[in-house]
Formats: sequence, C-alpha cells, structure tokens
Amino acid sequence: MGRRSPSTRLRAALAALAVAAATGAVLTVPEATAATTAAGATGYASQNGGTTGGAGGQTVRATTGTEIHAALCGRASSSTPLTIQVEGTINHANTAKVSGDSCNTAAGVIELKQISNVTIVGVGAGAVFDQVGIHIRESSNIIVQNVTVRNVKKSGSPTSNGGDAIGMESDVRNVWVDHVTLEASGGEAEGFDGLFDMKDNTQYVTLSYSVLRNSGRGGLVGSSETELSNGFITYHHNLYENIDSRAPLLRGGIAHMYDNHYRRLNESGINSRAGARAKVENNYFEDSKDVLGTFYTDAAGYWQVAGNVFDNVTWSPKGTDYNPAGPNPVSNTTVSVPYAYTPDSASCVPDVVARTAGAGKGLLVSDGSCTPQTPSPTPTPTAPTTAPTPTPTATATPPSGTNLSIGAGADGSSKADGTSYGNVRDGSLATYWSPAGTTGSVSVKWGAPTTISSVRIREAAGAGTVTGWRLLNADTGAVLSTGSAAGTVSFPATSLAKVTFEITSATGTPRVAEFETYA
Repeated sequence: MGRRSPSTRLRAALAALAVAAATGAVLTVPEATAATTAAGATGYASQNGGTTGGAGGQTVRATTGTEIHAALCGRASSSTPLTIQVEGTINHANTAKVSGDSCNTAAGVIELKQISNVTIVGVGAGAVFDQVGIHIRESSNIIVQNVTVRNVKKSGSPTSNGGDAIGMESDVRNVWVDHVTLEASGGEAEGFDGLFDMKDNTQYVTLSYSVLRNSGRGGLVGSSETELSNGFITYHHNLYENIDSRAPLLRGGIAHMYDNHYRRLNESGINSRAGARAKVENNYFEDSKDVLGTFYTDAAGYWQVAGNVFDNVTWSPKGTDYNPAGPNPVSNTTVSVPYAYTPDSASCVPDVVARTAGAGKGLLVSDGSCTPQTPSPTPTPTAPTTAPTPTPTATATPPSGTNLSIGAGADGSSKADGTSYGNVRDGSLATYWSPAGTTGSVSVKWGAPTTISSVRIREAAGAGTVTGWRLLNADTGAVLSTGSAAGTVSFPATSLAKVTFEITSATGTPRVAEFETYA
C-alpha cells in the first residue's frame, strides 16, 4: 500500500480519536521501529532522579502536529512512557487540538502540558517545526532531540507559544533538549521572542549540542527580577550565532556553561543578574560584544570563569546598570556542580561544535578530547550487588543544638497571601509560610557557607499536610533527602549557603511554621 498524504493521515488520526473517545479504547499511532535517541542526559538534567523521557515505553511515528497530540492523548495515563518519532514539517495547518484524559493540548503549538515521561525525536529525513513552538508546562522528564524549530512568532501571523521556539514554565522539572536547531529571522520588532526560555519554577534542564541563531533573544531563565525560582541549568557544546542578547539572561539560580561557541553576540551575551551564579568555562567567544556581565540592571549577578577564549571581543565601559565582566574577566563567585563531565579545551570548541551541534548531525558528541564520536548506548540497569543505602526519612525526634535558621535569610518559589518566607525562621509557631497552591519551595540562606547535618520542618495546623518533599542543596542542586511526612531528617554534614525544602505533594495548602537547621 502506498504512503498516505498528510491530509489523509490527519483525517485518519482524528477519526480514530473519535472512535476511541466513543468506545473507551486506547488510541495509538502506528508503531515504528526502534527509537533513535542518544545515550543519556548530561549536566543538570542528569540530576534529580535523571531524565529518561519515554524510555521503556511504546514508540510511535508522527508526521503532523495533530498526530503528536493524538499520541499523547492515546496513552493509558499522562505518565505512561512514550517516544514519538517525528518526520516531516509540523505547521499550523496540521497541528490541531486533541482531547483525552492523558493530555491537555492546543492548536497551533506542540503542547506538553501536565504530562511526564515523553521523548520527541526527529528521524528519517528530519523534523521541522515551522512557525510552531514547543510549550512545556507543569511537566517533567521530557526529552526533545534532533529537531529544528524555526520562525515562531508572538505577533503578526501566525503566532505560537508567545514567540518562543521552546518555552518552559510552571513547575517544570528534568528537561533535556539535545541536538536541536532553534532559529528566528529577527528580533521583537519582527515578531519574535526567545529561542529557549524558562520561567516560573523550572529546574534541572540541559541544552546540549544545539544551534541557536539569527534572533534578538537567545533565551532567559526567570521572567523578572523577583521571579527567582528557576535554576540548575546546563548549556554545553552549543552554537550561539548572530544573537543580539540573552545568551542567556539569568535571573537567580545556578547555570553552568561550558564548551559553547558564541559568535556574533551583537549587544550582550551571558547576562547574570539578580543573584544568579554562572560557571563559565572552556567557551570560545568570537567577534562579539560584552559577552559576560550584568547588563541593563543594578541587581548584580555573579560568575566563575576559567579556560575561556576571547577572540575579537569588545567591551563597553562600566555604568550604573551596565557591568561588563571584561576586558579581563575574573571570577567573583565559586560554583560547584554535582555531576561529572569532561570538557574539551576551548581552542577546539569551534571545530567540535561545528561538527556536532544542531539537528541532522547524527547525534554526534565529544569525548572530551576534541574528537566527535557516536554516543555509546545507555547501559541497561542491573540489580545492585549490595543493598543500597537507605534514604533518610523524617522522624519526630527533635535535633539538639542551636537552630542556625534564626537570623538567617529566606526566600522561596511562591507564597500565599498573608504569609512570609521569613516566618519559617523567626522561632515562632504562630506564624507560617504557605505556597500559592499545594506545592512550592522555601529556602533558608546564609551570607557564607554553613555546615548543617539535619533539619526539622514544623507544620502549623491548617488546610493541608505535606505528603511529599525533597531537601535540596541549593548551591549545587543535589538532593539531600526525600520523604513523605514533615519532621526531622539527618544527612551527611554538608557545607552550603542555601538549603531548600521543596513540597512535591500535600493534602491541601500546607503551612510551614519553622524550617530549622542544625550543624
């Protein structure tokens, strides 16, 4: 039988969806051959439990945006693992909203909303998302690989995804975007926005072996100077070319940039502000202006620099709200990352990135010795030969010693009306912090690294009780402990400047009266 045209495939997909809705059957797109995906997530996407996407689930093929949505809606649940192999051009004409219990989609955008465990990978002759953006919202464990997203607009016609090629927002966790090409044809005046944006509590993201070009804005982390809930982002082996600014713009949080090639950054490059801390190493900056610093604000950010090459880079004078790191960049902070990596020397970065970055490059990676190679397959997990170390759990037994939270600082991802972050370290059980909903995070922080080995979370009576949480080293993103009930938890002594209590589930809106910390 000959291959059906896209319009025929679209009608067939919609017809099948209607039958499925009427009969209760599970809809699947025709199964394809083995998925073509790289070995495994790198950088911060490898932390927090890792990013595996649709590994272990069904693999389906899609040639339209509607078929992508239909595949998401055809899963048994919103978390059933799924790999979607995409081939052809995805555009507004073939991207319709599809409904189902396991999806929440929209027309004119690839909507990955309130889902988890999904891989979207380009195969065959390639996949191009033409004027259609990819929107990731309230989702986790997502991989996007080997695709091109181009000319997504926020004004003019047609519009999609607020003008972002790939945008993430609202409690997003563990996203790996790899070997993609993201491009525009101008800046905001031409109707475009960012190529790679993250906001509203997006964490544990890696952008690797990708091309971002011909745009006014490369991307941002955080939508305002007070929206500081994002972080733990890795950028490596990417090409930023002909970008005006935001390569990227960081507001708060931690980012790691290594082995990237920055060429023709026209106005500014890595913009670390509002307390952000960037580890910037072994990058090659070329034919560019003001490639690192704090720009367009007096809210300072910080950077650690090592091994970078500055080739024909010009620097502007410092001003009240314009603080370039050059002409001789030096570190003003230190940043530790919790994962292993082997960077290439900056001198070979232009060659390595040219041979590996972007869609259609065969998913080639570098081995850390400036030699592109095919990635090794991900090893199949085997049963441990010894019993794993049990995860610490919360108990009711209070710790002894001085509560180090008293007199410290505090911040968080969100807060309910009438509550304050500072209430969790004021020593009073009569005051409390609540998130703006059932989940959120609150942090205690010090002006210098402080060693702690236990915390005690004390809840106030209220509408909800914490039923799931994580304790994070906010300096590195490492998970210190997890649990299902508030109380006291002990862990190996850790030196940090900020510790975060993240509520992942609750019976209602919880109330944290005290976030106590002890040496």
